[in-house]
Amino acid sequence: MEKPSYYDAVYDVVRLIPRGRVSTYGRIADFLALGSSRMVGWALNQVHGSLEDVPAHRVVNRNGELSGRNHFRPPSKMQEMLEKEGIKVENDKVSDFNSLVWHPREIRQV
Repeated sequence: MEKPSYYDAVYDVVRLIPRGRVSTYGRIADFLALGSSRMVGWALNQVHGSLEDVPAHRVVNRNGELSGRNHFRPPSKMQEMLEKEGIKVENDKVSDFNSLVWHPREIRQV
């Protein structure tokens, strides 16, 4: 059985982020123990337009900022997608970030 690529592993974790929650590049990288938050960002930059089932819009930076918004077309789409899920965004930052942030280790606490 072939081992999934790093990108595939990132996509698998991002698919687990619950609707109405966000995670961070760093939390995903730490969980996978396979690189840096920047590598998670690179993986997610490959998603746009090709993998509709990977909710890349739910991944923000460690401060809750929509740092990946410029990879969406138009850039406001990331915010629009989050708001459709009930996440309030102000000034390109998730409001109430600390209560909405999700860590992949939560999947092991079931």
